Amino acid sequence: MGNALFIIWRESAEAMLVVGIVYAWLKRQPDAAIGRRYLWAGVLAGVALALALAAAMLGIAHFLSGDALDYFQVAIMFVASGLIVQMVLWMRRHGRTLRSDLETRMRENADAANWWGMAVVVALAVGRETAETVVFLYGVGMQQMPTHQLLAVIAIGLFLAWATFWLLQQGSRFLSWRVFFKGSEVLLLLLAGGLLVSGIDKLISAGVLPPLADQLWNTTAILDDSSRFGGFVAAMTGYRAQPALLPMLCLAVYWIGVTLLLRAPRARPAALRA
Repeated sequence: MGNALFIIWRESAEAMLVVGIVYAWLKRQPDAAIGRRYLWAGVLAGVALALALAAAMLGIAHFLSGDALDYFQVAIMFVASGLIVQMVLWMRRHGRTLRSDLETRMRENADAANWWGMAVVVALAVGRETAETVVFLYGVGMQQMPTHQLLAVIAIGLFLAWATFWLLQQGSRFLSWRVFFKGSEVLLLLLAGGLLVSGIDKLISAGVLPPLADQLWNTTAILDDSSRFGGFVAAMTGYRAQPALLPMLCLAVYWIGVTLLLRAPRARPAALRA
């Protein structure tokens, strides 16, 4: 449950950032009242996109059974893991210019009196965050939670996201958007590695992949991954008290790849390269 709560908190805070940027820009416009109606229409459209994706995924899972359902769930784990890495890389490259890029697109649509264009921009931005959230939550198995627990996690995650957004907007020197993104991206990358290991473990259990070696070590006495806290750490990081060789090799390759991607030089704008 802890990893699901983290996902909802982080992704919702990022979506609130996008909406907050557009809302603040609209307040400076002469026809702000009209623009706000299209802003909220875009937000609702983005959320509707995520709900449609959730319904589609649950519908597919409903018609699958046995091995087919297990393979579908493993595929979602791998997709979620890849999306998390892609999202972290995207925010690293575009986070500093997110405000200016959004305001430029808003200004272009406003100059052309294209409020529907602004609504589409907002819908795509919010829809991206909420759709990613749906995939991530399915990947961590949140669809198996009881309905009341699922609603409670969503409500708490949204409240924490709103509280975080409010604190960040106050300009505290202890908590800034830079600190927020830096800290959360580390946790996201840990979670992506955990999803990768969980997917590989499932394929080994199904006999699709060989373990290569059944048990490299046994750290159950230090941290048992079957306990509540140990299970949370395992889900968030890929930790295993008695790991097989293949998942650990894959996790090592994952972190080497992520490290190389994060250290890769950023592409310069075309005007500077010319």
